[in-house]
Amino acid sequence: MMNNSFRFFENKECEYYPCHKGISEMNCLFCYCPLYHLKDCPGNSKFATKNGKEIKICTDCTFPHRAENYEKVIEILKKQSQ
Repeated sequence: MMNNSFRFFENKECEYYPCHKGISEMNCLFCYCPLYHLKDCPGNSKFATKNGKEIKICTDCTFPHRAENYEKVIEILKKQSQ
């Protein structure tokens, strides 16, 4: 079990916990995915069109919530800011 730290935070008292299925330790640090704005993110998002607009659907994506992906998320964000 991971301890809460700057790399991992699990909030089991959140009314939406667990927000994704199939993951035993949920890293809630990236509750709102910082990669949502990327069309080609490393997660398994899908796209749909609603009212003429393309929307990203991340319901089945657990990428930012897996503790082992913290460094990958940070690295992607660093590249985006350059």
